[in-house]
Amino acid sequence: MNFDRIKEKLEILADAAKYDVSCSSSGGKRKNNGGLGDSSASGICHTYTEDGRCVSLLKILLTNHCIYDCIYCVSRKSNDIKRAAFTVEEVVDLTISFYRRNYIEGLFLSSGIFKDADTTMERLVRVAKKLRTEHNFNGYIHLKSIPGASDDLMNEAALYADRLSVNLEIPTESGLKLLAPDKNREDMLQPMRIVQKGIQQYKDEKKIIRSAPKFAPAGQSTQMIVGATNENDLQIIKVADHFYKNYGMKRVYYSGYIPVTVDNRLPAITAEVPVLRENRLYQSDWLMRFYGFKADEILDSGMPFLDLEVDPKLSWALRNLDQFPVNLQTADYKMIIRIPGIGVKTAKKIVSARKFQVLTIDHLKKLGAAVNRAKYFIDFTYGNPFLKHLTDLNLRKLIIGGSQSKFQNQFSQQLTLF
Repeated sequence: MNFDRIKEKLEILADAAKYDVSCSSSGGKRKNNGGLGDSSASGICHTYTEDGRCVSLLKILLTNHCIYDCIYCVSRKSNDIKRAAFTVEEVVDLTISFYRRNYIEGLFLSSGIFKDADTTMERLVRVAKKLRTEHNFNGYIHLKSIPGASDDLMNEAALYADRLSVNLEIPTESGLKLLAPDKNREDMLQPMRIVQKGIQQYKDEKKIIRSAPKFAPAGQSTQMIVGATNENDLQIIKVADHFYKNYGMKRVYYSGYIPVTVDNRLPAITAEVPVLRENRLYQSDWLMRFYGFKADEILDSGMPFLDLEVDPKLSWALRNLDQFPVNLQTADYKMIIRIPGIGVKTAKKIVSARKFQVLTIDHLKKLGAAVNRAKYFIDFTYGNPFLKHLTDLNLRKLIIGGSQSKFQNQFSQQLTLF
């Protein structure tokens, strides 16, 4: 093995993979039965976890050669960059070697397109198959599905990978045609349907046959680039909502566009990465998935962009003051989690604690609420002096003045998604 050449390939193909953020928590439950690795212990991530731990995986492209010329992509065929490609055996050897040295806990493998979708997908599947069957590797494996690959290859990939994903890339079909005219949205949707159908079939079989083979146990995800085209935030969250409801998507990721080329179809090369907008989209995503909000509650045609000054839940509350104040002793859970400053865990604690005592603002602090926001929207049984500000025209400024954003016009290649 030529170690210098392998090192060079690794530098090129790891750098090319950094633009794909859709490799956070796996949620996989592939237990270790005497082999290498274990994806069930705490979830494999390429980001900081909710409790602050940073866990890692080998995140590379199989190749940055590509037959497509997507103008937003560093690896497009017309871009003058150094090209490289791993063999299947090299990726397998790297994964095992890095794991044995405790550098990684899993593999995230994507690729440019060699000559066609099936050729590329077949090599990705071979990597996962070799790791599972020849090396008994039980760590997390995330494969990026290649749009246009055959159904048979997709089904085989799901038998060896914990998670599969196909990036939508651009939120709307018109935007995709503008920036990636060689690509077809239908080619992206077909693999998603195959995985969705297979996951459901596996669940049904598992009820009858306990030994049914796993099929993409950590589900599927996708990613959209934000800011490369002129879609508004309402369009983006509606697309996400559609894929959650109709494709059983585990996660939708949002990636602020990083200027990589000069082209009149794209933002200027000097344009800032829309990190704050990206964060607001993640917050909106959370509201839809865990807080019971509908897409058209978060935004509407009269307000198609998310407020960058305040988070989406606070923005909704300020537009719907007729829903407040909320009495913590009598309100149902669904309304309590809509109070700014109160999350899912805190809301559950409130519902449980109020059975035994009358809650006060001090109790709220101990239960984990962000009282600096919540206090303006809550009616305690004994009264709340802060409610006098609920109808104050300066309520928004009052709340903002008591909070400080963690986003100070900075950008980091390592995005924290929680």
